[in-house]
Amino acid sequence: MKSINKTFVKWSITIIICCLFSSCYSVRLKNVYGDPMPDPVSDRTDFYRMQKVQEIDTVITIKVTDKDFTMLLKECGTAGIHTVEYRNTFGGVLLSAVTFGRKRRVRVKYVCMKPTN
Repeated sequence: MKSINKTFVKWSITIIICCLFSSCYSVRLKNVYGDPMPDPVSDRTDFYRMQKVQEIDTVITIKVTDKDFTMLLKECGTAGIHTVEYRNTFGGVLLSAVTFGRKRRVRVKYVCMKPTN
């Protein structure tokens, strides 16, 4: 009986760890037909080095009857967007699960394109 209980605990811990690792991811979309907006005073050392990055970190509320959500990014103007990164974390998944999908944590980084003459 004790060996069955230990096996159950081990498998439960394994499943929880797998869920934690699979629920944290980021998706990055990049435009190859333009140059990013430069930021020479940026001290970043990640993918966005020397780029002017805009970040959005908020919680949005979606009604049960809504099928999608649109967020307008007006900072780029007519130049367009060069790179967009959407990040999902375990906390965001838990918030969505607890509120039955009505509230969602949104973490977006984006870089505008350099205007052309």
